[in-house]
Amino acid sequence: MPGSSRMPISLRESFDSVKKRSRTIDPRQVFNIDILRNIVFFFFVLRIVRRTFWKLKGRGLFGTIAELYHDVRRVLYGYFLRAPGVRTQVRKQITESLAKVQAKMIPADGTRYTTLPKEGWTDDALRAELDALANMDHTRWEDGYVSGAVYHGEEDLLKLQTEAYGKFTVANPIHPDVFPGVRKMEAEVVAMVLSMFHAPPTAAGVCTSGGTESILMACYGARQKAYAERGVTEPEMILPETAHTAFRKAGDYFKIKIHLVPCPAPTYQVDVHRVSRLINSNTIILVGSAPNFPHGIMDDISALSKLALKRRLPLHVDCCLGSFLVPFLDRAGFETEPFDFRLKGVTSISCDTHKYGFAPKGSSTVLYRTQELRTYQYFVSPDWSGGVYASPGIAGSRPGALIAGCWTSMMKVGEAGYIDSCVKIVGCAKKIAEHVTSSPTLGTELEILGRPLVSVVAFTARNLNIYDIADGMNQKGWHLNALQNPPAMHVAVTMPITKVWERLVADLEAVVEEEREKERVRAVEGKSLKGKATGDTAALYGVAGSLPNKAVVVDLATGFIDLMYKA
Repeated sequence: MPGSSRMPISLRESFDSVKKRSRTIDPRQVFNIDILRNIVFFFFVLRIVRRTFWKLKGRGLFGTIAELYHDVRRVLYGYFLRAPGVRTQVRKQITESLAKVQAKMIPADGTRYTTLPKEGWTDDALRAELDALANMDHTRWEDGYVSGAVYHGEEDLLKLQTEAYGKFTVANPIHPDVFPGVRKMEAEVVAMVLSMFHAPPTAAGVCTSGGTESILMACYGARQKAYAERGVTEPEMILPETAHTAFRKAGDYFKIKIHLVPCPAPTYQVDVHRVSRLINSNTIILVGSAPNFPHGIMDDISALSKLALKRRLPLHVDCCLGSFLVPFLDRAGFETEPFDFRLKGVTSISCDTHKYGFAPKGSSTVLYRTQELRTYQYFVSPDWSGGVYASPGIAGSRPGALIAGCWTSMMKVGEAGYIDSCVKIVGCAKKIAEHVTSSPTLGTELEILGRPLVSVVAFTARNLNIYDIADGMNQKGWHLNALQNPPAMHVAVTMPITKVWERLVADLEAVVEEEREKERVRAVEGKSLKGKATGDTAALYGVAGSLPNKAVVVDLATGFIDLMYKA
């Protein structure tokens, strides 16, 4: 009928069928779905509650609030830096800064080679060019003007290393059947370093390309161990804020959450109580330094060892900088602290042979209490079409020549030689520290950080800007290390420095006196810049320390790395 509101037959039949089916739905199905949904929600809430509990337990209420404040401040400042007008200005300043760096790093004159020569050079032409490259204007490490970097440099050892390198230029330890001598030398290097650190008979180790790879491997192995033995899928590690930045790189590479623990004055050692509070079921490894790079301070490894044993966690001791000094401190007549495998909680140690072991650059070791722990860093691919593949670490092919150079250095110097170098290097560091403390000029203006026991002496300034002092030393030809958090600088004593340390402290006194005079003049003129940045180093670290968001510093550092590869 016209105007009827009756439902069409096909639609009505569909509606009726839906009603019939709804009557036949088993209430138990609805109940099961609700249970499943509630279970998922419960575990979601449990995850949030558990993480919140861990945060409050580890940082405390006020620490958690402070951390949240800094995170929010950093994010908001990041948005500010990306604002249209600000972003343009920041980019302009970064470009100008990098242009200055480029002018210093890459000479405007000189020939550049960006394509292969049409014909190979003659031997004489190559030797001439190599001499020119070696003699480019640089900080004179040969004269002891560089902190760290080159740890020995004596002519006789360099000649032996070069001879060893020449005999094994093409050697690759990935082929032990082809180069059995390299395999033998590598195994002996590891065995000798294990012996230095009082390793048990079950211990094992691996040679690496440097301290960073040693640390990466220890962290990766701990991650794999935690996954295999405890099913940890969200790994976390706890380290001192002064621990080497390679641990942060490991966290970034291997997706391990990092917990940084303060190292407060006056000891600048890691706060073991705070380490304990941060441990949870996702923790895979604890870390201590012997000593750390910034301040040269040895953490309380004994306390960390007891904590690691109690909580059944691995403890890695970073001894890359201490390397061949710390094991000989007592026999050289210096104060020392327990740090090695004699502490039962220590499960792994990284030690650089290319530092105070005096081996060629690109040589380090990572040591484990047991062979089983070492296997966690291995990579094995049993079904690759190219054959069964296995490697002990990140690298596949490795330069056997460096292993030969390392073995040669250790055999040449020997135990007596390392004890003697410890006497000279650590003794020199103590003389520098004593002079800074006792000098009327330096003692008034500078303050030694902590109680350094090894080769690094770090100090900050009481009234002056420490980075201006670093710039002043740089102008006198010295290449020292600027630090931050707190603002400071350090000297990593090497064999070359032991011969010129008196010149170093004399120049340091002169620079400090110059800065004091500048401050007096500014005060008279009413333009005092007490503690404020004026030089290049001061400008960089002063700005970096004041920014809640470090994106600008990251951009500068990224640009610097880019310049390193500019031909």
